[in-house]
Amino acid sequence: MMESGAPLCGACGAPVGMDSKGSVFMGCHECNYPICRACYDYELKEGGRSCLRCGAPYIHSSEDPAKEGNGKVAGRRVTMGAHLQDSQEVGLITMPSNNHSAAETESNGEVGNPIWKNRVESWKEKKNKKKKPANKEGKEVQIPSQQQMEENQVSEAAEPLSRVILIPSSKITPYRVVIIMRLIILGLFFHYRITNPVDSAYGLWLTSIICEIWFAMSWVLDQFPKWYPINRETYLDRLSMRYEREGEASGLASVDFFVSTVDPLKEPPLVTANTVLSILAVDYPVDKVSCYVSDDGAAMLTFESLSETAEFSRKWVPFCQKFSIEPRAPEFYFSQKIDYLKDKVQPSFVKERRAMKREYEEFKVRINALVAKAQKTPDEGWTMQDGTSWPGNNTRDHPGMIQVFLGHSGAHDIEGNELPRLVYVSREKRPGYQHHKKAGAMNALVRVSAVLTNAPYILNLDCDHYVNNSKAVREAMCFMMDPQVGRDVCYVQFPQRFDGIDRSDRYANRNTVFFDVNMKGLDGIQGPVYVGTGCVFNRQALYGYGPPSLPKISSRSSSCCSWGCCCCCSSSKKPSKDQKEIYRDSRREDLDAAIFNLTEIDNYDDYERSLLISQMSFEKTFGLSSVFIESTLMENGGVAESANPATLIQEAIHVIGCGYEERTEWGKEIGWIYGSVTEDILSGFKMHCRGWRSIYCMPIRPAFKGSAPINLSDRLHQVLRWALGSVEIFFSRHCPLWYGFGGGRLKWLERLAYINTIVYPFTSIPLIAYCSLPAICLLTGKFIIPTLSNLASVWFLCLFLSIILTSVLELRWSGVGIEDLWRNEQFWVIGGVSAHLFAVFQGILKMAAGFDTNFTVTAKASDDAEFGELYVFKWTTLLIPPTTLLVVNLVGVVAGFSDALNSGYEAWGPLFGKVFFALWVIFHLYPFLKGLMGRQNRTPTIVVLWSVLLASVFSLLWVKIDPFLSGSGDGSVSQGCISIDC
Repeated sequence: MMESGAPLCGACGAPVGMDSKGSVFMGCHECNYPICRACYDYELKEGGRSCLRCGAPYIHSSEDPAKEGNGKVAGRRVTMGAHLQDSQEVGLITMPSNNHSAAETESNGEVGNPIWKNRVESWKEKKNKKKKPANKEGKEVQIPSQQQMEENQVSEAAEPLSRVILIPSSKITPYRVVIIMRLIILGLFFHYRITNPVDSAYGLWLTSIICEIWFAMSWVLDQFPKWYPINRETYLDRLSMRYEREGEASGLASVDFFVSTVDPLKEPPLVTANTVLSILAVDYPVDKVSCYVSDDGAAMLTFESLSETAEFSRKWVPFCQKFSIEPRAPEFYFSQKIDYLKDKVQPSFVKERRAMKREYEEFKVRINALVAKAQKTPDEGWTMQDGTSWPGNNTRDHPGMIQVFLGHSGAHDIEGNELPRLVYVSREKRPGYQHHKKAGAMNALVRVSAVLTNAPYILNLDCDHYVNNSKAVREAMCFMMDPQVGRDVCYVQFPQRFDGIDRSDRYANRNTVFFDVNMKGLDGIQGPVYVGTGCVFNRQALYGYGPPSLPKISSRSSSCCSWGCCCCCSSSKKPSKDQKEIYRDSRREDLDAAIFNLTEIDNYDDYERSLLISQMSFEKTFGLSSVFIESTLMENGGVAESANPATLIQEAIHVIGCGYEERTEWGKEIGWIYGSVTEDILSGFKMHCRGWRSIYCMPIRPAFKGSAPINLSDRLHQVLRWALGSVEIFFSRHCPLWYGFGGGRLKWLERLAYINTIVYPFTSIPLIAYCSLPAICLLTGKFIIPTLSNLASVWFLCLFLSIILTSVLELRWSGVGIEDLWRNEQFWVIGGVSAHLFAVFQGILKMAAGFDTNFTVTAKASDDAEFGELYVFKWTTLLIPPTTLLVVNLVGVVAGFSDALNSGYEAWGPLFGKVFFALWVIFHLYPFLKGLMGRQNRTPTIVVLWSVLLASVFSLLWVKIDPFLSGSGDGSVSQGCISIDC
């Protein structure tokens, strides 16, 4: 509770004082952060000119800051801290007396952040010494150079921790101009195509028109979200100067790492161990790091390998920190083909590196021995070292398991230094319960970590993605902990980079175009989409809270339109309702809003407020755990120092029970959202709908690296799973076509991007039809385009030139290579005619008949053979459609040339366009053809048989029936037509 009288300044600790009207001085009317007049004046003149808590700019006025330039009092916005204070004053929530959040500390007059206190004290000293004192003789006293240096450091620490780097206008302006020109050319092109039908092959012409219109719409959905691409730059030195002062405790926020694994036989324990080791050795204060490993398969192999990993980390972590090793995953560090002596001047480095490599080889032997032992499960099940049965012998019926291998107290490395916390978690599973696969496991980790450590930020990684840049967490904190940037950021997404991919990237595993082009474009709008791994979350955003500053919600009488980042609202009439009623209406109508937006609590009456923050409301939302509910109200994280570890473990076991989420909002509004195998897209979409924004961080050294399935079959199955998840979202209530319009918080270009992520699998149907047209044209002698006039030739030429120019200019501002662009184009066709097509049909079956498909975990390579998986062939039905298209088009090319040879010179002109069309399909499917050949250059017999059979039936039917021939007047097909070119 606040004491009576004026509060103390949150920066320097002095009394705030009164303003000219006799009221308590108020510097920030956004969050009511207490600040005295002296600190306020200094902030305006020489400081950051913004609130130290929320980052809102101070009002530049000679009068009281309570008034803005237009004479209106700035609207009051209640934060999480004020919410907690108000709730305690009215006695709605009983909080334990031994557990206080940072917001409560500030309300009691204590300084919530000592870093800011030191900063303001330095500013005051600077202000007092700005006028150099004069001695008795009237001469100025010189300020010592060391003091000047300290003042410069303080000034630099107050600077922003990151900045936006706009694409130069010389690169982005021509790009935008060409996009608009291409739109105009597309309109003229379709006008010509629609007004000039091919009467002799009307069916072919109509099919091609429908396909081309769909492709144009897909291009618009993909292109315009790239209208505002940006780059970002971070300042790690400023982050250290602001939060890591010498002689003081680190002010950096704590981070909980999540690593998820399911099957140790498909996801090798050695791969998971390297990921965990790279996390434990990250360049971040050890007391701020906790690593949680989710074993959703309840495998004793994972448990034992994690125990070995914890023991090896006692040697590996100090080695990395002593010599600044990069990367800090031992397997990838020791396999580097570089000069490891570069920049390593310590005399003992070579000796210690050799010893550490020997230790790691012994560690690998122990892990591989565990894997070999686990190949055959004993009949009586696994037993632990104490002779008791392993609780997870039945993977579908076992209790929840938690084991703390390393902790902040008692866990030290060989040099006596503390190690980060390492926790093994396997949630409870019982028959008859829906466990929601990876999304359910991630939500269990959210609750466990909240009970045990409750870090304000969460970083999740797949088991095969290791930390490649030890400063990656600091890169994210440059956005999350920046008062001017981080308050509305729900997550910081890093690009995915991969090891072990062939040099030509035959199957576009790197996804360079998506990560280096599309994601940069989204960063300039409302932020990149969440891609499932390598992402740092604001825990409050996962809990369903809205951002601290929500955009204004216009009334029904006003019209609002937004385009990208711009939002223009105009109203000819004054709204008939006051602001309070508008907020109430938006709360009732906006189904995608946060569970309870703390920024709107001041606009509710007493009854609504009591209902909003009652204990029952929290329990219906978060579940029956008072410890967890208490943790959700701590904006800055942390657990009580007096908390009993044994009690916390018991509570952690409780929150991972299989029945804990029943009748709660888990998976519906909070945490990872259920309803799709691509829970990442769905979860990020919900956050953006609530008004949050995300950040795309691309450090020079890639933050994380992982392994990708490089053989054709595994790659297609991976694409199938992604596409199936998009189809599931399309048929769900969260479809971006109709979800999230109530609050107007999702920008229109961001919505276009999300629509593109859920409709792209449906492109497979027109794509297969369009790739079949060349063969049909060659077999029937017809074509989809009539004889071209001079004007029509101009439109075709302009269309091709605009397509080429768009790609060239896109490569110019993004830095992506032309080979990456071509591989992306090739695999768009390969995946479209195979995996995407199957995903559409499986999604429709699931919606119509409830037929659920269980996706297969992609196997991670663990052998040392370079590109050894590239030539492995695995039979799958996904190979049949593209193989059939290849055979049909090759047959069509042969038939076309044969017909031209028989028909004379006049047939060669029309043949050119048809053959060019067929070769376009063949060139795009060329990597697929190489994948079928394998290392032995021999296509599997079953694929050849199926493809030749389908191609033969298809060709014979078209030659015999030819449904696209124009009929006679009575509708019958002309008889006696026996040639291919009839």
